[in-house]
Amino acid sequence: MKPLVIIPARGGSKGVPGKNIKPLNGKPLIHYTIEAAREVFADEHICVSTDSEEIKATAEATGLAVPFIRPPELATDTAGSYGALLHAIEFYEQQGYHPDVIILLQPTSPFRSGRHIKEAMACFDEVCEMVVSVRETNANPYYVLKEENEEGWLEKSKPGNFTRRQDCPKVYEVNGAIYIMHAHVLKEKPLGKFQKVRKYLMDEHSSMDIDTKLDWQLAEFVLASSEELFQ
Repeated sequence: MKPLVIIPARGGSKGVPGKNIKPLNGKPLIHYTIEAAREVFADEHICVSTDSEEIKATAEATGLAVPFIRPPELATDTAGSYGALLHAIEFYEQQGYHPDVIILLQPTSPFRSGRHIKEAMACFDEVCEMVVSVRETNANPYYVLKEENEEGWLEKSKPGNFTRRQDCPKVYEVNGAIYIMHAHVLKEKPLGKFQKVRKYLMDEHSSMDIDTKLDWQLAEFVLASSEELFQ
């Protein structure tokens, strides 16, 4: 296996400005993901893809080399991650390294650890196109989610005669922490088009994703509470 870990870290962030390098409990957010990746992979296989010199410097403060600055057209609000992934793969191929497995780790998941990455890797094989980390969702479409019909009335998002949430089929929510893909499949289509997708289940705490100021405050509270427990 020839892995390439890609940590996409765009400079622009509206929910929490500068969040990728903002100190979370005293440590830049992106450092949590770099540390988790290093528990599993060698530095030469870990790529921070960023358009920001400031993020590059913050990542390199860990001793990890950031090999390039992402082109600005791949770092706009509407660009998405697909172009950035293909750009990183192409860069490494031009350097003579041809990865066959891509591991996407978003820096907004500070509670995802090296253990989680290893366990997700163990779920990956030649049969599936992608392994994606998930959590069991509380917003079950058979029970609590509603959609507005053509007449303007709310109705169940997914039909089902269930009187208790516990009786509903389990529904999983992608938590954004880990994506593992075959490089050749990624070159053919974006993540949303993958069909043979296998889940890696994570708990609610480890699945925390930071997107808003409230998410940030909750993560700070969790980290502070954990430290108090072990004092």
